[in-house]
Amino acid sequence: MFGLFKSDPLAALEKKRAKLLEEAMHVQRSGDLKLYAVKMEAIDKLEKEIENLRASKS
Repeated sequence: MFGLFKSDPLAALEKKRAKLLEEAMHVQRSGDLKLYAVKMEAIDKLEKEIENLRASKS
């Protein structure tokens, strides 16, 4: 019953990852490759966190 109001950390990370991917796409199209690299590094870190969460749930 109390799990109803509990947020899912995996869903939150995936949502953040999707937002960063979209931002990275726009940055890449604007030509700022340094900022694009920073965004992609952040996305990579999020993907590793997502993998760890999925592994710990299994």
